[in-house]
Amino acid sequence: MMRIATYNVEWFDDLFDDAGRLIVDGSWSARHNVTKEAQIEALAIVFTALDADAVMVIEAPDTNRRRDTVKALEHFARSFDLRARNAVMGFANETQQELALMYDPNVFAAAHDPIGPAPMAGAPSVQAAPRFDGTFRIDLDIDATEDKVVFSKPPLEVALTVRKTGEVVRLIGAHLKSKAPHGANGHDEIMRLSIANRRKQLAQAIWLRTRVDEHLAAGEPMIVLGDLNDGPGLDTYENLFGRSSVEILLGDGSTALYDPHATLALSRKLGPSPTTARFYISQDEKYLQALLDYIMVSPDLRARAERWRIWHPFDDPVCWKMPELHSALLTASDHFPVTLDIDL
Repeated sequence: MMRIATYNVEWFDDLFDDAGRLIVDGSWSARHNVTKEAQIEALAIVFTALDADAVMVIEAPDTNRRRDTVKALEHFARSFDLRARNAVMGFANETQQELALMYDPNVFAAAHDPIGPAPMAGAPSVQAAPRFDGTFRIDLDIDATEDKVVFSKPPLEVALTVRKTGEVVRLIGAHLKSKAPHGANGHDEIMRLSIANRRKQLAQAIWLRTRVDEHLAAGEPMIVLGDLNDGPGLDTYENLFGRSSVEILLGDGSTALYDPHATLALSRKLGPSPTTARFYISQDEKYLQALLDYIMVSPDLRARAERWRIWHPFDDPVCWKMPELHSALLTASDHFPVTLDIDL
């Protein structure tokens, strides 16, 4: 049995210097009222407790002319003797929040393996998805106007090879664009920007689902995981389009992906649902919890999946009963890890 995880580490980049070394001191991290030393210690506890064979890191340290995501993550893994001590990343972005996979090299071989043609001028089409660093052309709202969609954080496509058997599983790590109307002033502008952001996010989900369909048509087992910044009922604007991006990615019928937390949330309009993130809303002086992080598997992998788990400090009994882990989860990030135990 192997463990696959996804974990959004809030401003992981802030914990490293330009050489990829951890900054273990009392200076403030990017998390509110948390020092770098405290966040690093908390992350070490969480990653050690996860003991995952592979972790899709959302908001991984930055890559640019001076900084290197892989170097930073591998230094982090060595510092705390983690099994998932190798790292691979895909296309760098300009947000200081990269996507990267940490993995145990004794269990897996992993390579960035982007699929799809380079973007070309032409008619809008959803029949073939371009590479994720390209441009997706689609008439999203059927107004005879072509929408050109790009990812601010191109999804990470990994060919994950199980060393013991040679089986190759396709992994796609994603961090879809937030729908928050940043910079908007006044009700009308907030509404306009919120609708535009949702349209863009749904287009990204369609693009990603198109790639999923291509892999499934080729008979390739796959896992889609990460922070989708979306879920059923998260805002009022999803009603304008009928579906959330999570529903688009899951799909339906014989090619539907599966995540039990998403399925449970979609089945309930009232009542408690799973959550993977916890944010403090200062103007309301309260916490907001949401289901944002998912691990979706293809139909052929569903029968081999044994357990999904959200490492929630309040909702998971084991995390609640272990004070050190409970505290670390709250200090390390505003998201909590999600794991899948699966027979690969």
